[in-house]
Amino acid sequence: MKHRNIMIFGTSSNVGKSVISTGLCRVFKEDGYRVAPFKAQNIALNSYVTRCGCEIGRAQAVQAEACGLDPSPYMNPILIKPTGDQNSQIILNGKVFKNLNTQDTLQIKENLKFEILKAYEHIRENYEVSVLEGAGSPAEINLKKNDLVNTGMADMADAPVILVGDIERGGVFASIYGTIMLLDEKERKRIKGVVINKFHGDVDLLKSGIEMLEELIGIPVLGVLPYTEMDIDAEDSLSDKFYKSNGNGEINISVVKLKHLSNSTDIDVLNNYSGVNLRYIRKSSELGREDLIIIPGSKNTIKDLKELNEKGILKKIIELSKSGVVVFGICGGFQMLGEIISDPFGVETDSLEVQGMDLLKLKTILKAEKITVQYSGSLLNTKGILDGMSGIQVQGYEIHHGITFGDEEPILAQDNGIKGAVKENVLGTYIHGIFDNVDFTNRFLNKIREKKGLEIQELGVNLCEIRNREYDKLAKLIREHIDIEKLYEIMELD
Repeated sequence: MKHRNIMIFGTSSNVGKSVISTGLCRVFKEDGYRVAPFKAQNIALNSYVTRCGCEIGRAQAVQAEACGLDPSPYMNPILIKPTGDQNSQIILNGKVFKNLNTQDTLQIKENLKFEILKAYEHIRENYEVSVLEGAGSPAEINLKKNDLVNTGMADMADAPVILVGDIERGGVFASIYGTIMLLDEKERKRIKGVVINKFHGDVDLLKSGIEMLEELIGIPVLGVLPYTEMDIDAEDSLSDKFYKSNGNGEINISVVKLKHLSNSTDIDVLNNYSGVNLRYIRKSSELGREDLIIIPGSKNTIKDLKELNEKGILKKIIELSKSGVVVFGICGGFQMLGEIISDPFGVETDSLEVQGMDLLKLKTILKAEKITVQYSGSLLNTKGILDGMSGIQVQGYEIHHGITFGDEEPILAQDNGIKGAVKENVLGTYIHGIFDNVDFTNRFLNKIREKKGLEIQELGVNLCEIRNREYDKLAKLIREHIDIEKLYEIMELD
């Protein structure tokens, strides 16, 4: 069978490109096709480490899972991870390529085109169908000359395009019309359909507007997707989860919203546990009524540590930890819990050394070489809040430049320094996805419940079942509200 593809553009960021791409991946899988996702270039701090130790965007890992595939670097050959306002780390084919400023990144794009084509050729040769995802908007007229992820990628893949607009933010007809009109004639011809996303209310109220829009652009609207809550990992930069809270729960968790927060999906799984209230905090005044404080990963731990100190958040966390509140650091957050973070090679900043929170007797040195590896092991030397949990199996992945060492006993087998430690009510680890380990998370949350004098529960979360249920739910939603028959016609699929 000849390879067929479809590409998803958006009128802007956060209109739902990733989620719709995920749903289409599931639809094609359900219909019996060998399907794979592809995003030429991703700008995100939410990444994933594959079995081969390669780093890719989290959205492509999710899409691969929806396809029933292991995530691989050819699904996202370029990942750009911002480290500051003008600087980024470039991940090429899953490995660190260079740290570059914005201008340098633009200048090397032509050289990266070969790598993108090579990765996509692998997709074309090994799968019957591919779902390609764009980035941001294709109508950024100041960037189109060097584009490799929107119109440039559509040309390279010779892909028909579906344009997605978000009606929830308002002005959807203007954003769709404006996006199309800012494209040149050749680019406009590639757009074969439009989808309106995140609609609240009676779709009949939109019919006259849709008819007028179709007349203006000469392109059919394939469907209107209703706003639906989905428990599917998304890109983290604009997610509304950072502004949500479901009130007081039996266990109240505050997550520190770091400026350079990475891998926020480490935390999302906790929303599946009953009695857990999760909220993100940005000010020291928001702290003080939680049972657990989580300091997540960071793409620039030193800058985030300095900012937390300036805001008084570090002082407040230290005070609360001494009053008995449990503090849990993941990756960059783990590094912050120690005494010192050193950066002799200028990996993150020109600061040679910064003071940590001194809650764990550990020191971290940032090395030029980045560790990206999946992890599997069991807890050991457990005490304090983890007392009695030795032998529990945990799996996850590591993404860090730091090597951590010191006087604390490791709670995970050592390799490239200490991977985790606990001291009374303070603990940390380099393992991303730590809460995806159901036995660990059940036991850990019950330790907090026990600490509060609450009854222990067997919560019984099945993450694999939850994720597959959500992918099926998304595919069903797309089938019900998008003209799949017309989509297949556009793709020339049998």
